[in-house]
Amino acid sequence: MKNGTTRSWCSILQMALVLVALAHLAYSSDKKPQAYRDINAIGHREIGYPTGVGNWYSLDKEKEIGTQASATFEKSTSLLRDPLTESYLDRLAQTIARNSDAQLPIMIRVIDSEDCYALTFAGGHLYITRGLLLRLQNKGELAASIARGVAHTALRSATGEATRTRLLGIAGFPVIGQDPPLPVNGTDSAFADKLVLLSYRRKDELAADYFGIQYLYKSGYAPECFGSFVQKAWPSSAKATFSPFPPLKTRLDALQKEINEILPKQSSAITDTEDFEAFRRHLLELPLPKPFPKQPVLIHSGSQKLD
Repeated sequence: MKNGTTRSWCSILQMALVLVALAHLAYSSDKKPQAYRDINAIGHREIGYPTGVGNWYSLDKEKEIGTQASATFEKSTSLLRDPLTESYLDRLAQTIARNSDAQLPIMIRVIDSEDCYALTFAGGHLYITRGLLLRLQNKGELAASIARGVAHTALRSATGEATRTRLLGIAGFPVIGQDPPLPVNGTDSAFADKLVLLSYRRKDELAADYFGIQYLYKSGYAPECFGSFVQKAWPSSAKATFSPFPPLKTRLDALQKEINEILPKQSSAITDTEDFEAFRRHLLELPLPKPFPKQPVLIHSGSQKLD
């Protein structure tokens, strides 16, 4: 009797994963719906993991989870509290959000670290390190870094992944932008579950590239800046065998194909501005980050260093 019950639950789980896969297929396939390829449809389409089979969380619940998770994260993280920096990034983030499919408000903060990485929490909470800001060479690359986080918010990547982890019985709420090592110990089934999640995660990262470059373009910036941002942030293919980030060449090829096929030529696209140069000089003049004491974090919040 016990074996029969186990088989029944396995069948239900397999069916649930198939349904989630179907919900995921629309934007991970090469043959995307026409609306996903239509720049003029931005802001009037639902992409990614809408509430339902592929996402067990409502928008209100996602907002609540994101607020709690970001508050916990900030207790163990040193943030750059500089009004000029915060105001500059917020204005740019809101411009991109207005030219996106995001259904949640976007908030961006700076982690006061010389490391180079960015994180996206559920509910529209974006984080970028001072080190990554200083690595970027123009405003278009900065806009690209923000557009990618906005795309993850529009896709609802975090709650989509949380739904899959719950289906597979794996603990932890994901933070997009991290790259934890995939353990190779444990049971074969647990390892297989990790591989399933890894496959989805890589498709999510490609989807963030796909829609992020559209939001960058719609906001008036040169789409080529997205590729140069990716090359600076991920200068080589992912080093870890089980990294959730696809190889650099795969990403750049997909971006170039998108530029060629669906993004109309722009007569005047922004690459850089004088205000960005002033912003960067201001960052360089600020005191260096101070060491911050490590404290336990109650969420799965590892970070991806992008160098």
